[in-house]
Amino acid sequence: MTNSGKTLLIDADDTLWENNIYFERVIASVQEILGRFEVQPGVFRAALNDAERDHIVTNGYGTVNFTRSLERTFERFLPPWADHSLATRVRDMALEILNQPIEVIDGVPETLAYLSRRHTLYLVTKGDADEQGRKIEASRLRHFFDGVEILAEKNASVFRELVTRYSWNTESTWMIGNSPRSDVNPAISAGLNAVYIPHRHTWVLEHEEPVRHPRVTEIKSFADLRAHF
Repeated sequence: MTNSGKTLLIDADDTLWENNIYFERVIASVQEILGRFEVQPGVFRAALNDAERDHIVTNGYGTVNFTRSLERTFERFLPPWADHSLATRVRDMALEILNQPIEVIDGVPETLAYLSRRHTLYLVTKGDADEQGRKIEASRLRHFFDGVEILAEKNASVFRELVTRYSWNTESTWMIGNSPRSDVNPAISAGLNAVYIPHRHTWVLEHEEPVRHPRVTEIKSFADLRAHF
């Protein structure tokens, strides 16, 4: 990669700021509650993953939709004789994620400042538009970006549509993020380049083997982008 002007499309959740760790903490608490009723954590988690996968199709992403899947799955495993006010407690724990302060990942502001002086940056995220919009504003990173796209889904067809709309040169455009499923693989399928920044808490439904391709670069941290761009 050279330092001539590029177009850098940058993911948000678990790329610029922490996100999935808060969901995982709630899930762990729910597994602990159900453990009192001899429900195995792995069995509950598999059922929750299935519920989320199903609900995404109709309800999309975001904390509210996660809460719906979590509460319904919890109620499936809760014995009839148990205190059903526990379901309300689970719902409240999940919705509290909406009030979680934004925790920007180390090195992100400095790296965005560096990159924005040299390249054109777009923040490209997916999820509930209102929730993602609030997080973007709370992060105080918006000013580094020439544009923001909050998408219902990230796939190859969506990336192709963005390329057409913005007249991006695919050879000099990179998608940067932590998700093989939503960042790396669809970008490559759409003819873009990609930078993969693994995050150890990437959501399980985003797990996918990243494609092996000359247009994919893997780095350890967001700050490492300064060595490539």
